[in-house]
Amino acid sequence: MPGENLTRSEAVQRAATVTTHSYDVTLDLTQGPETFESTTVIRFDATPGGSAFLDLVAPRLREIELNGVALDVNAIFEDSRIALSDLKAHNTVRVVANAAYTNTGEGLHRFVDPVDGEAYLYSQFEVPDARRMYATFEQPDLKATFAFTVRAPEAWKVVSNSPAPAPVKHGDGTATWSFAPTPRISTYITALVAGPYHEVRGELTSSDGRTIPLGVYCRTSLAEFLDADYILETTRRGFAFFEAKFDVPYPFEKYDQLFVPEYNMGAMENAGCVTFTETYVFRSNVTDAIRERRVVTILHELAHMWFGDLVTMKWWNDLWLNESFAEWASTLATAEATEWHDAWTTFASMEKAWAYRQDQLPSTHPIVAPINDLDDVQVNFDGITYAKGGSVLKQLAAWVGLDEFLAGVSAYFKKHAFGNTELKDLLVELEASSGRDLSTWSRLWLETAGVNTLRPLIEIDGDGIITSFEIEQTAIAEQPTLRPHRLAVGFYSLVPGEDGHESMARVHRVELDIDGPGRAVPQLVGLERPQLVLLNDDDLAYAKIRLDADSWEAAIAHLSKVEDTLARALIWGSAWDSTRDGEFPASRFIDLILDNVAVEDQSTTLRTVLGQLLITARTFVAPQKRAATLEKVADRLWELASAAPAGSDQQLQFVKTFAAVASTNTHAQVLANLKSGELVLEGLAIDTDLTWELLDGLVLTGAAGEAEIAAQLAADDTANGRQFAARARATVPDREVKLATLKAIIADRDAPNAIIRHTAAGLGHATDPALLDVLVEPYYDAITQIWRDRSFHIADELIEGLFPAALATRELADSGTAWLNAHPDVPAALRRYVREQVSSTERALTAQRVDAAN
Repeated sequence: MPGENLTRSEAVQRAATVTTHSYDVTLDLTQGPETFESTTVIRFDATPGGSAFLDLVAPRLREIELNGVALDVNAIFEDSRIALSDLKAHNTVRVVANAAYTNTGEGLHRFVDPVDGEAYLYSQFEVPDARRMYATFEQPDLKATFAFTVRAPEAWKVVSNSPAPAPVKHGDGTATWSFAPTPRISTYITALVAGPYHEVRGELTSSDGRTIPLGVYCRTSLAEFLDADYILETTRRGFAFFEAKFDVPYPFEKYDQLFVPEYNMGAMENAGCVTFTETYVFRSNVTDAIRERRVVTILHELAHMWFGDLVTMKWWNDLWLNESFAEWASTLATAEATEWHDAWTTFASMEKAWAYRQDQLPSTHPIVAPINDLDDVQVNFDGITYAKGGSVLKQLAAWVGLDEFLAGVSAYFKKHAFGNTELKDLLVELEASSGRDLSTWSRLWLETAGVNTLRPLIEIDGDGIITSFEIEQTAIAEQPTLRPHRLAVGFYSLVPGEDGHESMARVHRVELDIDGPGRAVPQLVGLERPQLVLLNDDDLAYAKIRLDADSWEAAIAHLSKVEDTLARALIWGSAWDSTRDGEFPASRFIDLILDNVAVEDQSTTLRTVLGQLLITARTFVAPQKRAATLEKVADRLWELASAAPAGSDQQLQFVKTFAAVASTNTHAQVLANLKSGELVLEGLAIDTDLTWELLDGLVLTGAAGEAEIAAQLAADDTANGRQFAARARATVPDREVKLATLKAIIADRDAPNAIIRHTAAGLGHATDPALLDVLVEPYYDAITQIWRDRSFHIADELIEGLFPAALATRELADSGTAWLNAHPDVPAALRRYVREQVSSTERALTAQRVDAAN
């Protein structure tokens, strides 16, 4: 991707030369399906006589005028930059271009709904893609006001950061919307959404007495599935919570939430105009985990209106702070302001598992990562930036005190409103509000990489009384930092319940600090050793935890009886970490799950554990055990589904996972009977999406193929249906089909991002991973060209998604190493992907060896 990068040093130099004031952007969206006309007028100050450049990615730059003088387009426009020289103290530049719609989820994305043939547009600009819609100074610290004027079909809705004005109709089926200027914001949070969207209106009263208009939008063909009332109620709760906790009123004039097609991520915090993946419009039944995730996402984006939009990072090295704060704040709000009171259990199950995995890859980095250019930013949207950062902020808030933390945040918002900041600006306010020196904390937690491991070392006498209790902290050689932790130790034992059934309940808890390689816990000496000892009880610390041998036995026998959802999540997480690290045999982890998962009623924990079950059965189990293990797993999942309460979340999750792991003719027959209605599970609706998942399982086992896929697509020829069909066709268990599919999706420059994503998921879906060996050579042959020729998000989808991870063989790891050795000069971001792939394969091979020996 030559010519589209921007280095930090270039941004610093440009910001020293240029001060931006205002943008007037005029767009004509009536020019056809490929391009649109974009006219940008920017007013800015500059160092007299200095030079700078504008950013623009467009197929044609038609005109450029600086301070009333026309410039030679061919002489000053190269790659993505427009060179400006001999600047005055006060400048006006006018740029006219033909910009291109995309189908990659970057810039201004255009989608045609197969249901009604209507076109739907939406923008996605983070990190550097506003320049695909209009000419920009594309960096977050060059804030300005933005006034958009948009010509579009008069039947459309046109939504931007400012309230939508009444359109002026032209009598030819088109109209113009002229939006008022925004406050000073960064280019990456400007937005435009246009098309015949379905709209639901609402409003709320802000803490300063203003009426804030609210809107919820989706495609017309999804309108019947849009639960707008629930979304609006969640939004109102979030507004009340954040305005109270931050002591700063909502900083914009209105708040629209738009659910858009073919989205690359969960959502984007455009100021007052938030876009979400339309998978959050539930056309079929979904798990409670997905419903809760939608709430967290809604509140995550709302938190960004203050942290990110009102106050914005100066450069992308503080991206982590932007995302980590929103992650922490949204979880806090979900737990305290909505019905999802187990949000911190969800955080432990999903977010921390992501963080721990990312933190053990060779590409791990400090939370405050060095961001030298835009390529660095793109690959750092990762588990460190979001989940580890959120975990560390949770720890910081507990350490300085939640009230003091929020007081510092409030002062930060008030001092830097509509400005740009660095990490030190927040720490100054937190130190002032808490009275603590945060320099050591920042150095140890934010400037070093890696995750520590905590283990209990327990000695008892013949009567079971603890004579010595120590906590050991270790780190790997590559990331040797030992950090201070605040954590709790919980004692759990079986106790009789009121209903006569035993439960594994906490019988004692102590909270303490650890700093260094270990510490004794004298307050536990003299107590009777419980059946299970749980370090990091209540999940206060960011660290991997281990159970001692006796606690493992208790967990294996009684995990289903642990009554606290967070304690269960921590035990599940410890077992998963130990399995990934080759300390706990994969087959034993599978038995732990199959024996205890029946009563797991925390939906995200259940979803996470079932996902880990599939990874373990397919890639961590010794190869000679794999077929029998997959059969056992599917058999047990069907038993669990059959026994689950009618209509329960567990029933739905067990059926979905059974379909994903089916491997025998018997399994296929069950799926076929469920799909046809011959077999009925009370309370389970075989709706459209579940029908596709059952069909996918049939394709996986070889019991269905193209004829059945085509028939189901004919019954559901929607965007969702086409994506499901792409996945099912790539799932066909045939080497030649897999190879042809790989080559076709790499070669297809017109395939939209969502089709690429679903095709990749199907390619890796195989009961027999040997089917994937044919993909290795063509994959590595293609990735350099993919990186060079495709946009970042498409390259990301292809390079990550098409890697045959499930193969998990020595040959696969060696192929990645050989590619790295043969390509020393490829961009660092691409090398990072391949290094991560090799590392993950090596981890799977270690797990396989451990499992084979047990």
